[in-house]
Amino acid sequence: MEPPSASPRAGRGPWQELLLAVSLLAFWNPPTTAQVTVESVPPNAAEGKDALLRVLNLPGDTASLTWFKGETVLPTHKILLYVIDTKITTPGPAYSGRETIYPNGSLLFQNITLNDTGSYILQIINQKFETALVRGQLQVFQPVSQPLLTASNTTVTKDDSVVLTCSSNNTGVSIQWFFNGQILTLTDRMKLSQDNSTLTIDPVRKEDAGKYQCEVSNPVSSNKSDPVRLDVEDDSTEQSSGLPPGAIAGIVIGVVAGVAVIAALVYLQYFRKTGGASDLRDVTEHKPSASNHTHTFQIEEVAYSSLNFNVQEPKKSTSASSSPAATETVYSEVQKK
Repeated sequence: MEPPSASPRAGRGPWQELLLAVSLLAFWNPPTTAQVTVESVPPNAAEGKDALLRVLNLPGDTASLTWFKGETVLPTHKILLYVIDTKITTPGPAYSGRETIYPNGSLLFQNITLNDTGSYILQIINQKFETALVRGQLQVFQPVSQPLLTASNTTVTKDDSVVLTCSSNNTGVSIQWFFNGQILTLTDRMKLSQDNSTLTIDPVRKEDAGKYQCEVSNPVSSNKSDPVRLDVEDDSTEQSSGLPPGAIAGIVIGVVAGVAVIAALVYLQYFRKTGGASDLRDVTEHKPSASNHTHTFQIEEVAYSSLNFNVQEPKKSTSASSSPAATETVYSEVQKK
């Protein structure tokens, strides 16, 4: 008697063989030389655009095509069923009204949404009722909005620190920093946070002054922030005067010279007024009278001058002796303007 282990059919009943045969019929794999594949076009879809799950190498003896959403083939996940002979399309529970199936098995999504992201399964049944399952993947991204760039201070003193923060309403984005329109080259004084959203410069140098921007991006779009200008000033000791020592000395000398000139002019003006009036008083008080007539003059900064006129009577036709000439001194008053 042969041992039980010698028989190749030992331990296997007829019902198990039947189950194996059904399993082989239910899941048929096409030949490896013409493997059916599904690719997403484009690989990364933008929300609001169209996307296609394109089927390649579909077998010629295909009888029907059915698309399912998710990781499993369940009736509740069915999107569309297409029968090739009749060209009839039957929607399923997962149909949204935006999907279209083509005779080659490709599935078109119109006005795609973020909820369309995920896995999809194409079930292929041939004319022998053999079944094959092919998986596809759809990635949908939302176009990014413009980020907001803020600074802890836009005017800083040299050797201080500054923090620039890039804020975005989108998730899953990459952040790139720019300085004066070029990609920022980090120095040993610059540090980025783990998600690149924060740039810290410590200490700040004069060469750090300029325009900063941040750019957020995902696989379907990118957007830059408005520029933020950073001004770097010298420290308080250097900026207190604002001028080099030579210029300050020149200003001081000029001011002193100006004050001296003004003082001299004021002194001369005062001397001329006071000295001149005194001299006039001396002249009027000591000058003798030129005639017997008494004249009274009111002095109010008046300058006097004397004019001597020789008045002679005209000669008569007779031979009378000529009278002596009478001389009279006439004073005239000239008011100073």
